[in-house]
Amino acid sequence: MSTAVSDALLEPTRRPVAVATLTDVIDAEVADKSGLGGAAVKAGYAAAKKLGGNFVTSATDRLLPQFAVALDPFWATKGEQSFGAHLAAQPDAAADALLAVTDAKAASTSHGSAAKVYGSLRGKAKEHVVAALPRLGAAVERLVP
Repeated sequence: MSTAVSDALLEPTRRPVAVATLTDVIDAEVADKSGLGGAAVKAGYAAAKKLGGNFVTSATDRLLPQFAVALDPFWATKGEQSFGAHLAAQPDAAADALLAVTDAKAASTSHGSAAKVYGSLRGKAKEHVVAALPRLGAAVERLVP
């Protein structure tokens, strides 16, 4: 049994399922957004999807190694509680760890359109990541044996 998220999610036969599952989490989180802020997120997400037919899936795959490593310390300390509940119990630390990955990628990307979309949404990103932690944790828990 794996004790690290990174070992499980990056295992070659499991990785495509992990990418698809995490892309589904992103899709569901965006779909659940409402109000003015939700409209901005949905518009930004639609713009990202227009960058390429599978831009979100490709980005998820490219960032998966860093996201998985960022989640490893949280997985190691989850104990018997669900991973979603564990992440939600420490929202600032979990969101900051995940956003550090996307911030680094946005800062180094040569894809100007993607950086622009990310920059337009970054101000409220932590709030959205915190809201997604229970769903993300549940998905990861299903993927890690």
